[in-house]
Amino acid sequence: MHKNNHKLRIGIVGAGNIVRARHLPALKKHPEVEIVAVSNSTYESSEKFCQEYCPSATPMRNWPELLALPDIDIIWIGTPPVMHSAVTVSALEAGKHVFCQARMSMDLAEAEEMLAASKRYPELVTMLCPPPMGMRADLLVKKLLAEDYIGRPHHVRLQSFASNYLDPSASPHWRQRIEISGLNILTLGIYVEVLQRWLGDINGVFARSKIIHPIRQGYEVIIPDLLTVLCAFDNGAEGVLEFSGIDTLAPSDRVEIYGSSGTLTYDFGSDVVQAGKVGDRGLHVVDLPSELETEWRVEEDFLAAVKSKGRVRPHPNFEDGLHYMRVVQAVADSRAHNEWVAIKR
Repeated sequence: MHKNNHKLRIGIVGAGNIVRARHLPALKKHPEVEIVAVSNSTYESSEKFCQEYCPSATPMRNWPELLALPDIDIIWIGTPPVMHSAVTVSALEAGKHVFCQARMSMDLAEAEEMLAASKRYPELVTMLCPPPMGMRADLLVKKLLAEDYIGRPHHVRLQSFASNYLDPSASPHWRQRIEISGLNILTLGIYVEVLQRWLGDINGVFARSKIIHPIRQGYEVIIPDLLTVLCAFDNGAEGVLEFSGIDTLAPSDRVEIYGSSGTLTYDFGSDVVQAGKVGDRGLHVVDLPSELETEWRVEEDFLAAVKSKGRVRPHPNFEDGLHYMRVVQAVADSRAHNEWVAIKR
């Protein structure tokens, strides 16, 4: 029985840009939701956030204090990966449902701790934030692959190039700070999550990387500026995944999937799917019927699962997260030892 007219009471830990821009507007649309407390990186920023966005919420000095509030139902984690494991495990131990921003964790060991904690409290709902990339036409891609439109997939090419880190004089972004972001590199984890949803698990990797600008305003960057990953999938396909943060005038992110009887491509910038079969003159745009179009309904999905008292389990769950963190860990191990790393499950 929830206090306060059955409202779901939320405590936010980490109220950065993604929470302000994406989650908060969607949460505010729900009359049965109340944001009651906020703990950001400093007390001043927590206060400012509450004043601007949630005047009725209480700013907290630190997150353990927030977790100790007895009448909070949900902890909404919007921090960088450095805090995900500690806050998640503590929140579950305090009897709270947990929504956690992606990437799941700093490394595989932390992801395993988070999954183990969620299994100890099966009555509590846990969910990771899904990637927006590929979401709109996700069901269309799954349908085409399930119908064997391209036959057996045998070759996958993914490119994700950006110019965010091109300026060597810029201060390092938090994603370039290993003590905040962990082993996560560029968009590796996001696209591994998308590819594994469509093609099944990756079972081995060989990775090469380069740091073009190792010193940024006196800080030594050890997260690569560019990364190339050769990988193998359980379904037999081989993949080449290329990532960069230092490419001028880069095209939009895209994936190409080549099969025994056809080809499928997805442009992540426009959500346009193209396909073609042996004998066709070229690729054609595949129409996205409205009933197959997927919208960003992350907050609704999570809240529905909480209200279902465990009957509904939202995705991506911590199992899904562990699957992509295994690949992130394997890429780090491969880079460190300059060798092929098989992914054990």
